[in-house]
Order: sequence, then C-alpha cells, then structure tokens
Amino acid sequence: MRRCRADSSVSGVYVSALDLFSIGIGPSSSHTVGPMRAGRMFVDELAARGLARSVVRLGCTLHGSLGATGVGHGTPDAVIAGLRGLAPESCDPDEVRGLWEALVRGETLSVAGVPMTRHDIVFEPFARGYGHPNALTLIASDDTATLLTRTYLSIGGGFVVEADAGQPVASSEAGRHAAALPAAPHDAPPAVLPARLPRSTYANAAGLLRESAGRSIASVALDDELQMFGPDTVDRGLAAIWAAMSACVEAGLSTRGALPGGLGVVRRAADAHSQLAARSSGSVSADEWVAVYAMAVNEENAAGGRVVTAPTNGAAGVVPAVLYHLVQQGATDAEVRSFLLTASAIGSIVKANASISGAEAGCQGEVGTACAMAAGGLCAVWGGTPEQVENAAEIAMEHHLGLTCDPVGGLVQIPCIERNAVAASTALTAARIALLGDGRHVVSFDTVIETMRQTGNDMSSRYKETSTGGLAVNVPYC
Repeated sequence: MRRCRADSSVSGVYVSALDLFSIGIGPSSSHTVGPMRAGRMFVDELAARGLARSVVRLGCTLHGSLGATGVGHGTPDAVIAGLRGLAPESCDPDEVRGLWEALVRGETLSVAGVPMTRHDIVFEPFARGYGHPNALTLIASDDTATLLTRTYLSIGGGFVVEADAGQPVASSEAGRHAAALPAAPHDAPPAVLPARLPRSTYANAAGLLRESAGRSIASVALDDELQMFGPDTVDRGLAAIWAAMSACVEAGLSTRGALPGGLGVVRRAADAHSQLAARSSGSVSADEWVAVYAMAVNEENAAGGRVVTAPTNGAAGVVPAVLYHLVQQGATDAEVRSFLLTASAIGSIVKANASISGAEAGCQGEVGTACAMAAGGLCAVWGGTPEQVENAAEIAMEHHLGLTCDPVGGLVQIPCIERNAVAASTALTAARIALLGDGRHVVSFDTVIETMRQTGNDMSSRYKETSTGGLAVNVPYC
C-alpha cells in the first residue's frame, strides 16, 4: 500500500494530483471513501498474516464524527463494502448502497466469508482521543480470542492513517487513475507503484512562489508528478480524472428525482440547466453556468454516485464546475492539465499546513480549499502570473473563513449542494479580482491558511460535521 508523500521536512508538501483528485463514490470522502479503504486495508492485512480463514467475527466501532453522522454519510455501508474487498476507485456504487439498511432489518450479511449482523457495528459519537474526529476501530476474532484490531483515522479527502503507525495512506492507488477508462475490473489488485518522492522543496505558498519564479506553478507541480510516476502515467491519470469529473457533471445534468435519505430534497440541476439552455445566447452569465454544474456534481455525490474528491466529496462540485465551464468555452487539453496541476499545488499546501477535513476544520477546510484550488487554476488558465494565482487562492479562501459544517440529518445535501454552487461562483470572482491587480497584496495565502487552521481549532465540535449545531438542529428532520 502506497504511503502519502506529504512530509515537508523531507521533500516538500506536494500531494500528487492522482491522489488529491481521487475517483471514488459519494457521499463523503472522509465518511464513505476513507472508511471503505480502511475496511479493505483490514481484510488485506488479515490475508497477508494468514488469519483470514480463522475469523469467525468481524466488528466495527465508529468513533466521533463517524459515529455522529455516519449513517447519513453511508459509513456503515462503506465499511462493509471495504471488508468485502471493494475499492471506491472501481466498485459499482450499487454494490455499496443499502447494506446497513439490510442489517437494520435484521438480515445477516456474509462479509469476507463471516456472518455480520446489526450488532457488529457500534456507534460512539462522543468518543475522542484518537488523534482525529474521524476514527474507526476494526476487530477480527476467532472463537476464543482477538486475532487483529486496528484503529484508522479518516483525515479528509479519502486519505487514511493508521492511528498507531501515524502513516498516511495515499487517498488512491494512482495506477487506477492512470488506467485507460473505463475503470479497472472490480477485482483488480492494487497497483504496485514506485516509492518515489516529489522533488519539490517548498513547504508553503511562499516557497512555491520562489520555485515558480520564471515559470508557472503548473510546471512546478508537473516536475513532481513526473518524478513520481513518469510521463505516461501522469498523462493517463490526469485524463482519467478529467473524464470522471466531466462524466459526473453530465450525469447530474441529466438526472431528476428526489435524493435518498429522507429529507425530500429534489434534484434541481437538470431543470436549471434546461432553463439556462433555453435562454438566448449571451444572456446567461458564467456564474449561472458554474453554479448549475456544481449542483449537478453534488447531487450525484449526495446520491452516492461516481465522483472525484476535489479535495473532498462534500466540496466535489467546485473544481469540476469551473473546469467544465472552461472546457465549454474552448479550453484546450493543455489548459485542463494546467488547471488541475495548479489546483493540486494549492490543495497540497492547505492539506499540509491546515486541514481539508470538515470534521477537523469545518467547511472552511473543504469548500474553502476547493474554492481556492478552483480560483488558482482558473487564474492560471486565464494567463495569471504565479503571484496572481496565489492572490486568487488567497481571496477565495479568505472569504470562506469560519464556515461551519452542519449537514442536516447528517446528509451531504443541505447546505452542501448550494454551498458548492456559491463557491464555484466565488472562484470566478476571486480569479477576476486577482487578474485586475499585479499579484501584490497585503494578506498572503499562507496567512489565510494559518488563520483557517486556528479558526478550525477554536470552532466548537458542534459545527464540525457532527450535526449537533447550526442548520442541523434548526431545520426539522424526521
């Protein structure tokens, strides 16, 4: 299993675009994708240790935020799917949905050859002390003793850390992204990847600007990608990521009906898109287009469909919406690559110096980061200098500071879908403002990131993906 390369003391903070943009399923990167990967890691370790045939019971305890909003986010379904050997990069979303509901009905499921019931999954929403609000413990036993127990931390964006080892596991196996579409077969083994590190030495935005002197931020990121994977894997990987993003937008624009979960939220993107398309040419603003595209993605995410973490599922609509609009306006393949690479460099800095996890930093860490990534990528494609790109990212993040994560019913629907639409429009505004200047500004992106980190630390846990405050308690949900 490949380890995430984000140790700034060794080789810079850059996280590969093939990891940061991880193809998976909805509705949550931290509550669905991460737990599924943890489940698969657990059964893989059982097999590697020769213990799989001795297991007669599998148990899972969901701690903290995973326990508080796990049902609404599909966490029990995801854990069971992972224990069955499924991977979010390649599974059919239909194979994941409804597993928890079956257990609640009193059914017994066969999981890795072991019978599993409702009582094998335990919720501990008030548990703390594991090192991150998103923690889960998996345990395997035989008739007399515990064979293996592991606690994993789902730290946002689908990245998973073993609590005892403290080693982050990459959010994806980039070989899956690099494979030609369609996705690899469901039983495809994990790709074996070279254990190479990025060449970058920057630890923050100031360092990134120094490295990008005389060239673009995208070229700095590309150097890291080539160092890690080589040109063929990078080319195929970026193409696969964009293909998945584009397909997600289009799926959302063509699907109607109510979203699952009991809130009665009706999909709006398809009808809104039809309304915009019916209007005369030139009467529809870019802000309207990107808002609808973002809603389309997040409706797909809320339905548990195929999405790309960007950098999380809850914020998955912002980057694809802005990039999809650019492509509709004639952006070239080279510009798509520049956008994704620039956005990856920005997201990497945020992840290394603060957090992209809603359970840790609130939605400022999710949608705020996504908006910064989209604004920076857009500014770069529109011809901005590295200094203007950094300014665009700073503007976008600054105006998301303090944003809470309070999903109604623990579902990634209210306020998440509209929030992505608003942030996509904000990304356009941030890029425009940055391009009106020369890149010089008072507040640096690094300062805003540090402010976001401090704000997240100060924010009550009620407003960090626990659904115990804000809209989650003031909007009726029965």
